Amino acid sequence: MDIVFFREYCLSKKGVVEDTPFDANTLCFKVGGKIFAIIDIELFESVNLKCDPERAVQLRERYQGIVPGYHMNKKYWNTVEFNTSVPDKLILELVDHSFELIFDSLPKKMRDLISKS
Repeated sequence: MDIVFFREYCLSKKGVVEDTPFDANTLCFKVGGKIFAIIDIELFESVNLKCDPERAVQLRERYQGIVPGYHMNKKYWNTVEFNTSVPDKLILELVDHSFELIFDSLPKKMRDLISKS
């Protein structure tokens, strides 16, 4: 997987915007103003994704390329390495999962507004 494909995949979701709130190299994908994915633009080695806590533990036990989220709440976030033991298909599923967790946490009014756009 390359950064162009990954970026286009994230941006294809309803209501998603990209931002670099931390520094010029850290690209965040947000929905409703909340981050669901964070990557390093220059290195593109991994992505931080939100995850259900039980699923996060299961994934970490199964895949060497999934570890507790770097600089994030390790209960809810995983760092998923690209081009390792984690299949691209699973990475995209985890992007979807992260997006859904964030989207579902938004106020109903905002979810409705995003869904209509």
